[in-house]
Amino acid sequence: MALLSPLTPEVLVPRLGEYLVQQKMISEAQLQKALAYQREKKKAGMEYLLGQALMDLHLLTRGQIDSAVTEQIIQLRNALQDANQFLERRVVERTAELQDALTKLSELSRLKANFVANISHELRTPLTHIKGYLELLTSETLGTLADEQRSALQVSLRAASRLESLIDNLILFSLAARGEMTLQLTPVDLNKVAGEIINFSLSKAQDKNVNLHYIEQPKLPLVQADQEKISWVILQLIDNAIKFTPSGGDVTLAIQAESDTLIMVSVADNGIGIPANKQSEVFEAFHQLDSSSTRRYGGTGLGLALVREIISAHGSEIKVRSEPGKGARFRFPLLASKDLS
Repeated sequence: MALLSPLTPEVLVPRLGEYLVQQKMISEAQLQKALAYQREKKKAGMEYLLGQALMDLHLLTRGQIDSAVTEQIIQLRNALQDANQFLERRVVERTAELQDALTKLSELSRLKANFVANISHELRTPLTHIKGYLELLTSETLGTLADEQRSALQVSLRAASRLESLIDNLILFSLAARGEMTLQLTPVDLNKVAGEIINFSLSKAQDKNVNLHYIEQPKLPLVQADQEKISWVILQLIDNAIKFTPSGGDVTLAIQAESDTLIMVSVADNGIGIPANKQSEVFEAFHQLDSSSTRRYGGTGLGLALVREIISAHGSEIKVRSEPGKGARFRFPLLASKDLS
């Protein structure tokens, strides 16, 4: 059984021998002699400290060793305190730097949102005039039109309406980015909303030869929502589904009660689908999964970003499930309204 030496402060101090040589309390030769003596003791199965070897060889007294160990402990403690103080200062400095960066980022986001809002409002005024005159011309209020003229004006009017929709989306995005999106919550009949949206979207689906379906649940409970914004959300999801579904494909809107208090809205298609590692990106503002200059599908990349903002403002969350080549399904829940009147 090994003989254990008593626990002393020496075990807390690293490289005691080097320190004693540096302080000229012993020479290098004396240190090597003490180390060799210590090794012999250890070979005999003893736990033997360097200090004990120095005392046995009468090179230092217990008092000298204790004094050296105490000085080293004090130095180590001071070094630790200095290191802690340095780390604390760095943490404070880095925290301040990060806070400053966050402040600047927030300011940039605010400026961007303000810029988008201002530009959008400036664009809306001349567009209103253009659209107004196009409608007057198309209705032949300002004179009779030839068939070619009428056709050209109808194309221009559709383009103006598309531009108006994009501007409205930019304004809505700027409000959401500044935290100024407001909701007018009322009991909403989603069956009625869905019927209107399906009727509105039929022509677009037919133009692409896409089959549009609605799975209706009779006596569906009303939901507590902003009818205008939720209608926009569902329309946007259907527009996207039609856009990314090839000819002959299917787009299905389903609104069903999952419980007495929860109504699930889903839009599914069998279009091009979304890779798993890209699914979170579709909700990023101004983001397109295909960003090449010759990309096949148009759009600003704002639609799904606004969809998420509006659904989040309703206290809900939109989720997507998709596989490339097998389509996508977007779904989100809404709470049933307590006021069923």
